[in-house]
Amino acid sequence: MKKWAARLLKVVLGVAALLALALGGALWRGAQLRERQVDVAVAPLAYAEPMQEILRQGGYLYRSRGCQECHGGAGAGRVFIDDPNGLRVRAPNITGGAGSATEGYGERDWVRAIRHGLNRDSHPLMIMPSEDYNRFTDADLAALIAYVRQLPPVDGGAAELRFPLPVRVVYGLGLMQDAAAKIDHALPAPAPVAVAASVEHGAYVAAMCQGCHGAGFGGGKIPGAPPQWPAAANLTPGAGSAMPRYAGFEAFKAMMRSGRRPDGSAIDPAMPFATMAALDDTDLRALHLYLRQLPAKAQGSR
Repeated sequence: MKKWAARLLKVVLGVAALLALALGGALWRGAQLRERQVDVAVAPLAYAEPMQEILRQGGYLYRSRGCQECHGGAGAGRVFIDDPNGLRVRAPNITGGAGSATEGYGERDWVRAIRHGLNRDSHPLMIMPSEDYNRFTDADLAALIAYVRQLPPVDGGAAELRFPLPVRVVYGLGLMQDAAAKIDHALPAPAPVAVAASVEHGAYVAAMCQGCHGAGFGGGKIPGAPPQWPAAANLTPGAGSAMPRYAGFEAFKAMMRSGRRPDGSAIDPAMPFATMAALDDTDLRALHLYLRQLPAKAQGSR
């Protein structure tokens, strides 16, 4: 019996040592990933003159593409994840006020941050969802930058990123990626598509949905999200799809404006309805048309 117990103890200790080694390796790898430099040939984008129409478009994009959701209406930054399990994320101040994260930004710096998900030193900007913005046209990106640059200076603070151990391990194992790892940085800026209730424009709008629903829009658990967040819905016509509830545009529009399903039940607030509600009818119609013609994928395929 004693020999059996001694062997079992050795096995348990051996397994524990292997797990500790794997855990340490994942944490080390995650730290290396966060500190890596991504070599990107950043094409400068000349500042757009802040004319009324450009600022109108930039403001619309700021509100309807998630910028306001994280940085706040005034641009001072805000805490948008504060999970009791230890995940805390605060977006930085992007105005010219005290604590600004964009002080001294030049043309390339704005492009590097928004389009490529990198800071001025070419390190990944963790949590910044640049995969949603990488396919912005030059005109839309210039309008967004013009709008942000004219925001009145307000006091704020730097980014605050507090990741619990499980998130750091998942990141180190490559099961969760930063935006800079998801983007094909060699792609040129896309050609403009006419703003219309069309599938083509819908594909452009739908880029904002990839961060949660995946590049294939199949949904599933969002890597690195708080554990209580639900799996993102399948937006394709495949098994488990949420879209049959919204076959008609009016039902889809009502859900995006209210955050409620056709039966009146509330959708989890992890879905950023403050952003979705800011989409105008043309963008919503185009998005609805695009989602309805996607190839079917199974729930969770992202």
